[in-house]
Amino acid sequence: MQAVDVTPRVWDRILAVRSGQACACCGRFSAGERAALDLYGPVARRDLGPVTVAQIGQSLDGRIATMSGDARDVSGPDGLAHLHRLRALVDGVVIGVGTALHDHPRLTVRLCSGHDPARIVIDPRGRLPDDAPMLAATGARRIVVQGVDRPRPRGVEILRLPLHDRQLDPSQILDGLRTVGLGSLLIEGGGTTITGFLEAGLLDRLQVSIAPLIIGAGPQGLTSRTPVDRLKDALRPDTRVFGLGSDIVFDCGLGDLAARCMLPVHSKHPLRQVPAAG
Repeated sequence: MQAVDVTPRVWDRILAVRSGQACACCGRFSAGERAALDLYGPVARRDLGPVTVAQIGQSLDGRIATMSGDARDVSGPDGLAHLHRLRALVDGVVIGVGTALHDHPRLTVRLCSGHDPARIVIDPRGRLPDDAPMLAATGARRIVVQGVDRPRPRGVEILRLPLHDRQLDPSQILDGLRTVGLGSLLIEGGGTTITGFLEAGLLDRLQVSIAPLIIGAGPQGLTSRTPVDRLKDALRPDTRVFGLGSDIVFDCGLGDLAARCMLPVHSKHPLRQVPAAG
């Protein structure tokens, strides 16, 4: 496990990588700073094309909330900072309408330096109220992906897509967002939304942040709609493990694009390809 140390100077370098003004390989850094470059560099880079990464925070027993729905403190302080860093490195952050209605997230960058990403909600039937915090005008783009003819406040973009069994197709969502200029995306939640993109084979990376607490009951993080019967058929992504202090991150590579990013950014060894998810 690599212990991550996100010092101000290494975070400045990572932001420079995101803006195309620096590489993630050169320079003298401590082992902890180098681990930070290994963790965040693949998300920050733009030279390999668009990256779709999902992140989910959960307990030791795989829960993302209590039975009453309390999910505020599942991630520790370092896990929350990690989430905000990911937001700062992508072009847009995506959540499902259930998460937007229950958690009232702002989806802004507050625990680190960096620009706010575009805020995107998948709302098939137009349930999200117009005064939701994530639709507040703060300068960042706001996009509602919906399958119904429902107007939105001025400044909120609408991506209208066809419904399939009252749901929206993840592949069409991803294609639509890329069409409107959003390359690298963070699928932030909830578990059902992340699973939809995972099972459609659309994720380049999956990051699972685990905090040291046991909840005992409540919704699980990732629940497949098509579970395997035999363990030999289970998805086994190439995985690296990072220590963030209060949380541990499992950084999983999925597909050929992720394989090109999975190697530590300073390594010069040939890459081993991994099969695409799906």
